[in-house]
Amino acid sequence: MRPLESAEARAASRPIFEKIYGDYNRRIYVSPDPLQFLYGYESAADREVVGLIASALAYGRVAQILRSVRRVLEALGEHPAEYLKRSGRGEYEEKLAGFVHRFTDCASICGFLGAIGGALREYGSLEKLFLSGWRGDIYGAMENFAGAMNAYAGCENSFLLPRPSKGSACKRMALYLRWMVRHDDVDPGGWREISPADLIVPLDTHLFNIASTLGLCSLKSANGRAAAEITENFRELCAEDPVKYDFSLTRYGIREEMTVEELFEKWHCGRGR
Repeated sequence: MRPLESAEARAASRPIFEKIYGDYNRRIYVSPDPLQFLYGYESAADREVVGLIASALAYGRVAQILRSVRRVLEALGEHPAEYLKRSGRGEYEEKLAGFVHRFTDCASICGFLGAIGGALREYGSLEKLFLSGWRGDIYGAMENFAGAMNAYAGCENSFLLPRPSKGSACKRMALYLRWMVRHDDVDPGGWREISPADLIVPLDTHLFNIASTLGLCSLKSANGRAAAEITENFRELCAEDPVKYDFSLTRYGIREEMTVEELFEKWHCGRGR
């Protein structure tokens, strides 16, 4: 791990990040990624439901993630928000009999879908549920959202929606918020009341290793504290949109034609090293 760089050094690196963003923050670089499922829904109401399902299942091997998300969405039909709002658990439980995605079985995913339906019936949208816990603090709103969804599902804690209070980076919920709040060539947006400036990076081991090597993180674990530190360092580069560079940076090492070594080479060349 490299030592944490100074604010001045990070600021001088912004042109490199902007070049990477301009080159790779494009829809052609999305697949294979569960984000691709959101593009098939014009309605923000459906997109927020699909996004929550796709992000919650975004753990494990990507091929398995895509298969699992596709199976759930096929069970919900063309308009998943309306379907879950009006359907009882027994209806989709029958369609999803035998479902398994690593730690998530049929009972777990159906409880999660039931929670989405409950939230939609009470609040009208997942965005309004999220905003019900908004006090200007993204972590507090995430905690409230996870707690409310778990209550709808009839459980205290759920692997599908980790809580910031447990120390987790909450990568999948942060990813969901990025998809729903930001709007550019990659992130489709749909939520209008939260600013991209308030988001935190969706931190997993891959981004943690990249950020650590680039001198953007001083910690040794990809936890909630590391996510906060990396976000603050990106905020110095782009205060209005600190997660702007997340997608383009993480293409390196995910897409076969884009290696992490290539990223580091571009980084050093761009800084004249």
